Amino acid sequence: MSTFVIIGAGSGLGIAAARRFGREGFDVALISRVQDHVSQLASELTEEGITAGGFAADVLDRESLGAALDEVARELGPIEVLQYSPVPHREFLRPVLETDVADLGAAMEFSTLGLATAIPHVLPGMRRLGHGTILLVNGSSAARPNGTVAGTSVAFAAESAYGRMLHEALAVENIHVGQMIVPGAIGGGDPLYDPAALADRLWTVYVSQGDFRTTVGA
Repeated sequence: MSTFVIIGAGSGLGIAAARRFGREGFDVALISRVQDHVSQLASELTEEGITAGGFAADVLDRESLGAALDEVARELGPIEVLQYSPVPHREFLRPVLETDVADLGAAMEFSTLGLATAIPHVLPGMRRLGHGTILLVNGSSAARPNGTVAGTSVAFAAESAYGRMLHEALAVENIHVGQMIVPGAIGGGDPLYDPAALADRLWTVYVSQGDFRTTVGA
């Protein structure tokens, strides 16, 4: 059985993606900071017939994140699909002139270095399987800097560059890295950005194994 892992699992897109991949036969691992939160989400999925587990880790704590991913692999098996989509902290969403070096450093740690921490913990399993997929979910500032959310703009740009390089480097190993840009509010009322619709789009990215970047609505 293949394992689908979400780093930054929540009650919106996170659990919608978990349901989508779970319906296709994946075991699901939900990673977020609060154990009670991910345990509750996992319980909902289990009641729907999906094998799921919740694992607590903070993307700003590299040791805990790596340990959680290793625990997932031990309990559920090799990770075939990793979705990296933690929701940015509020301090990363300030205007550029109100954003200081500490804010930028924390945003980079959250979006880019957290992803870089996860990669060596999932690649060995993907290589043993002979294939794998890494899915990045970002807002529009990943593609076009937005001075009103400076920390995220800088960090998402770095995450995008790192992801694209991984996309190119890992393609020869049958490991696909894809980024989905969501240029609107998830669950904000627009059916295009409904969590279930976005989860379907992520499934399409996984199945198609196409270009690095997909923009919702484009």
